[in-house]
Amino acid sequence: MIRAGRLRLAAARGAWRATPRPSFTFDQKDWLTRGGSLTAHLRMLGSVTLRVTREAVACAWADERAALGVARRERVWVREVVLLVQGVPFVAAHSIAPLAASRGVWQSMRRLSSRPLAELLYDDGSVSRSALVSVRLTSRHPLFDLARREIAAQPPHGLLARRSVFLRRGKPLMVTECMLPALWAHLEARNSREKGASPAVRRLAGDTAATAHDRRGRLARPLHAPHPHPHSVRPKSS
Repeated sequence: MIRAGRLRLAAARGAWRATPRPSFTFDQKDWLTRGGSLTAHLRMLGSVTLRVTREAVACAWADERAALGVARRERVWVREVVLLVQGVPFVAAHSIAPLAASRGVWQSMRRLSSRPLAELLYDDGSVSRSALVSVRLTSRHPLFDLARREIAAQPPHGLLARRSVFLRRGKPLMVTECMLPALWAHLEARNSREKGASPAVRRLAGDTAATAHDRRGRLARPLHAPHPHPHSVRPKSS
């Protein structure tokens, strides 16, 4: 099981926040801060499939360089995927690892194909994770452009995303996940159905949610983390 380390991911230029903005909805705050595997949480909503959109050697984005201390021209391994629930895109994800690490401790990420990254992360006791940070992306951010390709209608002015760093033997793997409008629409529709249901059905839904919350807590059980990479994260309480 992954160790939820007491690590802090440095936010670039104050855009990324350890606490979601107060204006976000309950569901948005919930999904931006959930520990454990995002793929596992999505499976609670329906059948999940993964589509790889890009795997390549490239340069890190500006805010990734600022957070990880990566040089401007330093090359990284990039993996970009879309997570679909019942065939509908719910999340666009972008992951990077230093090129040397992608050939070393993180070499398995190059061989995942259509399997989720979670398979490498959540059964490995040597992996620790930083605290999650979140942001409202604007059209100027490169992830917004990636996500826009998966949105059938006109995209909103801002998209919500979260980010964390996984460490294995001191080497970072940064994962950025953008929640697409279809996810929020699905959750809103589910909430509306539950509000209109009978008291007995609402009690059952509440019991199910409580069970899911307990399961999420076990997935993200806090443990002590190893010393972080000096350029990626700094020790601090989550």
